[in-house]
Amino acid sequence: MTRCEFAHDDGAYVLGALAPADRAAYERHLAGCAACRDAVAEIAVLPGLLGRLDPTTLEEFLPPPPEVSRVPDLIATARDRRRRERTRSRRRYALTALVAAGFALVLGVAGASALRPAPTTAPTAQAVRMVSMAPVAAKTPAVHAEIGLSGTKWGTEVTMHCGYDATAGYGKAYTFRLVARGPDDATEQIASWLAAPGDDVNLRGATRFTDAELVRLELLRADGTLVLSYDVR
Repeated sequence: MTRCEFAHDDGAYVLGALAPADRAAYERHLAGCAACRDAVAEIAVLPGLLGRLDPTTLEEFLPPPPEVSRVPDLIATARDRRRRERTRSRRRYALTALVAAGFALVLGVAGASALRPAPTTAPTAQAVRMVSMAPVAAKTPAVHAEIGLSGTKWGTEVTMHCGYDATAGYGKAYTFRLVARGPDDATEQIASWLAAPGDDVNLRGATRFTDAELVRLELLRADGTLVLSYDVR
């Protein structure tokens, strides 16, 4: 059974002999230690009983007092012993924590070395060639766009840069859509965004149509007006 480090402080606490810091620490300890609370409860009445005694009536029953009272020495001894036990406990816990941290560091480094994959040379990303989309309607807002296509086994990645002329004379924002057309006139929307004069938009999207299926890319306004297009094949 673990011995409570405050086991010898009940008497000093009841007699008011603890320093303010030690008294505060002991009172915090009492909140969670039933054994110490019981010990204090057993002797809590002693100061009141001692205060009721008349020393003159007890002189004939009590042995002569020693020349020097041993109570302060006993209290100081108990306090020093408790501090030494607390210091040893802290050192023991600190040493245990350091050893555990050392083992964890060694095991972590060894595990990371074992699990780290062999270095490989990262593949160099190929630059996507950008091509311009062709205007369709002359009366639509002045818009220019360049797109880049990158085929994959699951479809096609699309990179797009779209700019809007700030001096074109149209003064409101439009919602634009980028649509892909595949075989049998099938369509799929890749992206949509809001742009106003002077804006510059960069985006990336994808379509399920592979490079063998993708027929055409179209830039439309939200009302369906075709603005720009690019024929893939």
